Amino acid sequence: MSQLKTDFLVIGSGIAGLSYAYKVADYFHQKGEKITVTIITKTHEEESNTKYAQGGIAAVTKGTDSFESHIKDTLIAGDGLCDEEVVRLVVEEAPERIQELIELGTKFDKTATGDYDLAKEGGHSDHRILHYKDVTGNEIARALIQKVENHPNIKILNHHFAIDIITQHHLGEKVTRATPDKKCFGAYVLNRKTGAINTVLSKITLLATGGIGQAYLSTTNPPIATGDGIAMAYRAKAQINNMEFVQFHPTALYNPTDNPAFLISEAVRGAGAILRDHKGKAFMEKYDKRKDLASRDIVARAIDSELKKSGNHFVYLDATMIEKEKLQEHFPNIYDKCLSIGLDLTKDYIPVVPAAHYLCGGVNVNTQAQTSIQQLYACGECSNTGLHGANRLASNSLIEALVYSHRAFNKGIEEVKHNRFQDNIPDWDDTGTRIENEEILVTQARIELQTILSDYVGIVRSEKRLKRAISRLKLIFNESEELYTQSKITVSICELRNLRSIAYLVTKAAQSRKESVGLHYIAK
Repeated sequence: MSQLKTDFLVIGSGIAGLSYAYKVADYFHQKGEKITVTIITKTHEEESNTKYAQGGIAAVTKGTDSFESHIKDTLIAGDGLCDEEVVRLVVEEAPERIQELIELGTKFDKTATGDYDLAKEGGHSDHRILHYKDVTGNEIARALIQKVENHPNIKILNHHFAIDIITQHHLGEKVTRATPDKKCFGAYVLNRKTGAINTVLSKITLLATGGIGQAYLSTTNPPIATGDGIAMAYRAKAQINNMEFVQFHPTALYNPTDNPAFLISEAVRGAGAILRDHKGKAFMEKYDKRKDLASRDIVARAIDSELKKSGNHFVYLDATMIEKEKLQEHFPNIYDKCLSIGLDLTKDYIPVVPAAHYLCGGVNVNTQAQTSIQQLYACGECSNTGLHGANRLASNSLIEALVYSHRAFNKGIEEVKHNRFQDNIPDWDDTGTRIENEEILVTQARIELQTILSDYVGIVRSEKRLKRAISRLKLIFNESEELYTQSKITVSICELRNLRSIAYLVTKAAQSRKESVGLHYIAK
């Protein structure tokens, strides 16, 4: 066991974690002050939900668009549950954050005249989506990683897994959700290569751990998206909100062997593609006057309804009306992926199905990204800012991560001056545990959990299904708790521990909300 001290600990390497780490490190570097920023990522820094974001990033960047229009679109999508103050601050600060990305080296597509080639997606009233082909998130991550990797004040610990946030609880004090002065002192971290569990002490800790997609059988999220940050914060007694609002992307490529499911960007519908049933008939006009450009919750429910009526496993997305040159130029990744499985987008329909995509709730934060635990911040998909309300407007997530990581940076550089490392933190104690040679028990429990959430807590829910889900999840909790307490720590056991917390939080939140709103739809 070893102990590491760092001024700033960043758990996660997506857009929120990377932009925060770079800004903090560079601020003190420019002042000539020596501080340390440590990034922990459970595989390597390139792997995050950001990497898989295809469509783009929303911001008002042209004169014919307006802040008020973007604000209105966000509020409508959020179905009455957005925090309007938060919506306004994100929308109004977005252009400056976009400019910073560009100055850091991020490329966005432009037209022949040199203007940004702005896309329009479902729920937006104007063209305001900046993008780079159909791999926008990957391009943003590339630019940020290049800056982070070359910075002298940043240390990246690849293949390290954060097990738990350290609080007064680990000093023997009783901590509840009502305890007013809870503090985060760092985290216990598993070195995946050596198996050692290290104590990482920090003055400020940022959770930037992404989403929960792997709680479902079909998801567009990468395998790392197991809700680790939210589960850790929940165990540390932080406030968690809006977990019932799980957004399903309407159009994931139906190819059961893929994990994650391959995303067919909403921008394809923005470019003119149409959803059709197995008879080739367009059906979205039955559900919304905006047809195929309705908000994601409406489109996902429409597809779910069509599948239940027909008994089919997928519907079709017809992009044959889009010129081949435009498909290849704007959606090269999608075009090539489909071609690799025998689909020519100029001639063939794309089989699509909804898949778990984005969580609108998470660890509750204020407008400075501070959680209810002192010295603990949260940004990106693991946080609940109030921006998305009951349903996220397309392409608002990347800009939210940038705005809130910037606010966390502004607050953190002042706060860190007053914080001190906590003494007497005990090392991780795994006395009496053994190496578990029954990995099948972990794998099977995870599949059962994913099946329960997919079947009972998916796009359409009912009181009876939710009650059954809670009953089944209790059994999984008891079985997995025995595995966790008796076994040597492994990533698979920890991920199961986190996923069971996520499944419980989503289901209990869904049970508590009796009326349908946004992404939470209760069948009567």
